[in-house]
Parts: sequence; C-alpha cells; structure tokens
Amino acid sequence: MQKKLTITVDEKVYDGLHALIGRRRISQFIESLVRPHVTNQALDAAYCQMAKDEAREEEALEWAEATIGDVSDEAR
Repeated sequence: MQKKLTITVDEKVYDGLHALIGRRRISQFIESLVRPHVTNQALDAAYCQMAKDEAREEEALEWAEATIGDVSDEAR
C-alpha cells in the first residue's frame, strides 16, 4: 500500500527534480534513494532468497493447501 507524503524542498532542488527526473517520476526516484535507509535490507534479502528456493516454495504451498480443509470443518 502506498501513502502520500508532502515534503518541502528548496526551490533549486524542486526545479532540478523536475528538469532531471520528470514530473511523474519524482516519488519513485526519492523512494529508491530513501528505501535502503529505512527498510530492513537483511529481511528483504532473506525473503528474496527464500522465494528463489523452488523446493521450499512447493512444500509451503502443499502445506497451505492441505490446511485449508481444517478451517472449513470448524464450527461457526
């Protein structure tokens, strides 16, 4: 989910962003610069590595599909 953020920058910075990056790309540009400083890079890398493990992903999918039947038998 994305959130809207209003920031204040110097006029020269603003003009430079528009000139070099373009109007519709500024948010993406700023996010790409800031993201490494505010997210847990080790966790992101671990999730990416786990997703590449096809055998593990297949096993996890089989487990998840097998447990769906357990929920349908519960009393409401």
